[in-house]
Amino acid sequence: MTVVALSATSRSTGPLNFQRLASRTMRALFSPDGLMGKLFFRAVRGFVRVFLFRWFRLRVEGRERLQLAGGVIIAPTHRSNLDGPLIGSSSHRRVRYLGKDSLFQPAAAGWAMRSLGSFPVRRGEADLDAMRVAKEMLEAGECMLVFPEGTRQVGDAIGEIYDGTAWLASKANTPVVPVGIAGTEVAMPTGSRFPSRVPVVVVVGEVLEPPEGADGKRAKRSDLKLWTQELKIRLQDCQTRAREMLNN
Repeated sequence: MTVVALSATSRSTGPLNFQRLASRTMRALFSPDGLMGKLFFRAVRGFVRVFLFRWFRLRVEGRERLQLAGGVIIAPTHRSNLDGPLIGSSSHRRVRYLGKDSLFQPAAAGWAMRSLGSFPVRRGEADLDAMRVAKEMLEAGECMLVFPEGTRQVGDAIGEIYDGTAWLASKANTPVVPVGIAGTEVAMPTGSRFPSRVPVVVVVGEVLEPPEGADGKRAKRSDLKLWTQELKIRLQDCQTRAREMLNN
């Protein structure tokens, strides 16, 4: 009787086990973090790296600071849609970044965006879910790209920046790398469909440790504001240096 019972159990669970195995195999192969997703990411990054570096005669100062291990926020200035791809192709790591939720439709576009390191955020409103995901990724040791200025700006002067970068760095306890970029605003200004062939310079600044309160306590809102002002100064220094290198 025992043998019969075991045989019946095996027959009833066999198809279920096969389905689970097949499901896991499909996820391992075709999920954004699976084999196909990684191959797609490497192929796109390789193409972008070769094309952009040769097309723009790109110069990067302080590139080694983009290779930091563990959770880190890369915080560049933002003047063109080229800024994100340039930073992503300058690092050997897969750089995570926020993307407009509309870019994730249809499903194939969503798979491609996630494979390239992006995750959706609702533009024009506080997306707490996106911030939570970003925090979890940083705590898991991911590299995150965040534009402190928010949207694209005009000129080299760093205006008011949001304290979202400070909040994220504080919550995830991760350092921030300020970056200045000069030339992309000419290479691909707003409304352009294809980049012009002009020189571009990227300056990667010194690492800025995450904000903290007095005596190592949890950072208060006032601490985040002070830290944000320091980030603004660092960004301005990087942007000014990038412009000087571009003009020389």
